Amino acid sequence: MSSSRELLAQLVAFPTVSRESNLGLIEFIRAYLAGLGVACELDYNAERSKANLFATIGPSERGGVLLSGHSDVVPVEGQAWTLPPFELSERDGKLYGRGSADMKGFIACVLAAVPRFLASPLRLPLHLAFSYDEEVGCLGVRSLLAELQQRPNKPVLCIIGEPTELKPVLGHKGKLAMRCQVQGAACHSAYAPQGVNAIEYAARLIGKLGEIGQRLTAVERQDTRFDPPYSTVQTGLIQGGRALNIVPADCQFDFEVRALPSDDPQRVADELRAYAETELLPQMRERSAATQIRFQPLSAYPGLATDPHSEAAELLALLSGSRDFGTVAFGTEGGLFHQAGIPTVVCGPGSMEQGHKPDEFVSCEQLAGCDAMLARLADWLQLGH
Repeated sequence: MSSSRELLAQLVAFPTVSRESNLGLIEFIRAYLAGLGVACELDYNAERSKANLFATIGPSERGGVLLSGHSDVVPVEGQAWTLPPFELSERDGKLYGRGSADMKGFIACVLAAVPRFLASPLRLPLHLAFSYDEEVGCLGVRSLLAELQQRPNKPVLCIIGEPTELKPVLGHKGKLAMRCQVQGAACHSAYAPQGVNAIEYAARLIGKLGEIGQRLTAVERQDTRFDPPYSTVQTGLIQGGRALNIVPADCQFDFEVRALPSDDPQRVADELRAYAETELLPQMRERSAATQIRFQPLSAYPGLATDPHSEAAELLALLSGSRDFGTVAFGTEGGLFHQAGIPTVVCGPGSMEQGHKPDEFVSCEQLAGCDAMLARLADWLQLGH
């Protein structure tokens, strides 16, 4: 039996940054599980450069519990690492390496627990799902979920092992990321009124987003379970213009909406589009009929709000040893699982305070805690509640 620490060292060694293939790691997991007699299914992307992995332990004719994690990690370029990012290092009870917290630590614990699940005659099955491209918009898991929805016995509960310090989490916000492209009309800046300044119109759109975001902070729209307790809107990137003496013909900006589960982030995009089409475009086309304002979706995933009185929450309380249910500020694949009809909760080792940062780490104590949580799950599945 390999320990979770040993397996984490092997997983961290695969540089599965989202822009790269994850097949080396996926093949490693498949070989590891095959060595234990567990068959796997791989679900490839169109280019066959990446894959999701799905496996089942125990009886297949019942729903069971799904343990889910993503295999990709964020880049390390531009970060001041003092330790090699793709080599596990241990110092003072902490295990350093890219993905150690987010979220290869959880995957390592799951793999280390497989012999225990196999040793117990499970009355309910355990499913394992490891996805790709979570960090760039929860992209890979969607095809896996489409496949699961076609099955007669899909899981009745999903545990997403994102780093929550093993605290039970039932909710997070959803996200919508959009790009807006403004096409104006260039001219010499000495004759600026004859042109259509794309940057100025983009600025008006960004100002409108600020107004919408301010409305979302109204007390009656807040949910104190979340931090901040309201949906947020922010513009993160902007580019446009070529020279100061040229009225800019092009400008684009990217914005995102982080929405409470009760809010639909698409409404923000729809209101901005309506403002562009009814207020701004008519003004722009008075000077040039060729002007345009276009919107392009970049990524989106739904929020999650699992009922604290549900069976899923009750099981999470049993496994985590706590009924102090919380929420997290970051997003997960959980909302997509919930949309697919699989009740979902979030609980895993480590903290997102270390995720996406240089010298990312997970503590040995957290790994041991996750090992214990999975042992309790094995006992629960053996009893077949």
